[in-house]
Amino acid sequence: MARFLIRVPAKETNGAYSVTEFLLNPGDSTFVHQQEKEDEYLLVLDGTAKILCGDKTFEAKAGTTVSLPRDVPHAWGNPTDAPLRVIITAVPGGCEEALQMIATNGDRVDLQEIGKKYAVKLVGPPMLGGR
Repeated sequence: MARFLIRVPAKETNGAYSVTEFLLNPGDSTFVHQQEKEDEYLLVLDGTAKILCGDKTFEAKAGTTVSLPRDVPHAWGNPTDAPLRVIITAVPGGCEEALQMIATNGDRVDLQEIGKKYAVKLVGPPMLGGR
């Protein structure tokens, strides 16, 4: 189960950007998705991330930064046995509000509806399987 902390919400930057820190357990990953409005910049703080961006899949170790451009399908996850900690900066900000909705609604969350509201399209399953 992924945990997150919104470090800088978009409302504090007049919508220019947001910064969210994530902690993923081994085997956790995002769904393959694409943002229509935001570019994302991922910084691996601890661990090793497996990243899908377009038709490329690669690993990124601590200290690596990765650009995930809008309109390009992408996903990321933790393929290792150790925790993964990353920072994501979204430009412009605002999509971090979707995370709050997902966290608040738990198992009752409708990812398709949230995706429509925040212009994020789910285009595939979780990158590392069912978790």
